[in-house]
Amino acid sequence: MDAEKYTEYRGVDNLYVARIICDDNETGAEHGYVCEKPVKLAPVAEVSKTTETSNDTHHYDNQSMFVINTEGADTIALTVAVPPLEMDALLMGRSFDKDTGMMVEGSRRDDYFAIMYRAKCIDGSYRYVVRNKGSFSIPEDDHKTEDAGTDTTNRTYTYTGIMTTHIFEKGKLENDGTWTKSAVKGFVLDERYGKVDLSKWFDEIQTPDTVKAKTEPEG
Repeated sequence: MDAEKYTEYRGVDNLYVARIICDDNETGAEHGYVCEKPVKLAPVAEVSKTTETSNDTHHYDNQSMFVINTEGADTIALTVAVPPLEMDALLMGRSFDKDTGMMVEGSRRDDYFAIMYRAKCIDGSYRYVVRNKGSFSIPEDDHKTEDAGTDTTNRTYTYTGIMTTHIFEKGKLENDGTWTKSAVKGFVLDERYGKVDLSKWFDEIQTPDTVKAKTEPEG
């Protein structure tokens, strides 16, 4: 890709979610980083992310010498169309009775989730975003009386993204070009590089280790 080819964002879609079944570093078929099959969360209107960061300057010999940087959790606001009640119950850790279509607001389950979505650029290409671990807070609901206008209300979920427990092979790229194992919060893939087959991207939750470069055709 041309290094001078900059872009701007204009669109977002394909918001998927999957509950994390296992997030550890044990060996065996049911261990490691394992998620349920991703499902569409809801049609999405906006995704915004902020990251908790802090830095501290240390002084020696009467001058600033070191800056210590730390990174905390991500706070991601997902503005979507109001989803089916069963999805609402899943994200909030509530109980859902399929026989009656009822969500019971009792004690919550402490589930963690992975999410995926695409950010569209003005040239029509996409950046594929994966957040590998986080939890949803209980969203606010706003119901208003009908009037002569066209106002409606939707739903905004707050997703708090944190580091996985699982250590991935491609966790951190060192200055010498080698990978160091590390936990991750997520990653972004730009399709403009043309390096990865994205035709089945949303079939499963992707990780830095599952993303593979295309095999070059022979001849």
